[in-house]
Amino acid sequence: MYSFMGGGLFCAWVGTILLVVATATDHWMQYRLSGSFAHQGLWRYCLGNKCYLQTESIAYWNATRAFMILSSLCATSGIIMGILAFAQQPAFTRLSRPFSAGILFFASTFFVLLALAIYTGVTVSFLGRRFGDWRFSWSYILGWVALLMTFFAGIFYMCAYRMHECRRLSAPR
Repeated sequence: MYSFMGGGLFCAWVGTILLVVATATDHWMQYRLSGSFAHQGLWRYCLGNKCYLQTESIAYWNATRAFMILSSLCATSGIIMGILAFAQQPAFTRLSRPFSAGILFFASTFFVLLALAIYTGVTVSFLGRRFGDWRFSWSYILGWVALLMTFFAGIFYMCAYRMHECRRLSAPR
């Protein structure tokens, strides 16, 4: 059980760090505009060597930002619950800490999937046609890697929960 929780905690730490870095950086998309390279993120865009805040309140940016922040919060809460799971002092008999951590990591995975799906859909259908020479960049890719890491953290914690439940049910009363 502890090996699953350790693996889950490792995946959770890496996934949360990647979520925060992907959300904060401005390299989600790169494109060529008027002969010079430009890149944009969720909070600002850069033309040449100058960066500007994205002051427009466009719905897909706001939705992507909100879901990325929710995902980071769920992953951070999952890490806290995962660390507390090592203590093995059940505060509630019906609520298992490994199970709660797994659910929080799956919620984080769901939120980052929503954020990336919204960003991908709008970028490909609208911005991809506007800019001829464009591509997704490393911040966007970090978001997908974070999705995988939080998903595997949830899997590890659910396996730890199942092992704990099997031991609890098979123990003599």
